[in-house]
Amino acid sequence: MIKKNIFTIITTLVIIYLSLAGSLTFGNSGLLNIPYIDKIGHFGLYFILMAVIILEHRNSFRNTRQLLLIALIPILFGTLMEILQITLTSDRKGEILDATANFLGIIAALFLWLVFRPYYKEIIR
Repeated sequence: MIKKNIFTIITTLVIIYLSLAGSLTFGNSGLLNIPYIDKIGHFGLYFILMAVIILEHRNSFRNTRQLLLIALIPILFGTLMEILQITLTSDRKGEILDATANFLGIIAALFLWLVFRPYYKEIIR
């Protein structure tokens, strides 16, 4: 089971580390002073997580309903990370906008897969 899900596990561990590490760990470089850049990061990380889940299990999904049910896992995981930031860390805070960015990243990965899945099957044949 671990071999089948290795990239999902690695991606999840990276997200856990980035979510729960103290904000002083990363420092504040003035190079990227873009408003809401952390929201872009949330979107990107959860987009990657959902894309990895989809690609690792692409042959297991029999229909779109199964794919949507599997998408609940990273959605709940992202919500849990925001709650853990509030409860376990002293210098991080969970935000609704972060959870929204997580959700939108997951939805974007789902949408791209649903659009390109017919072409993917065509290429594999």
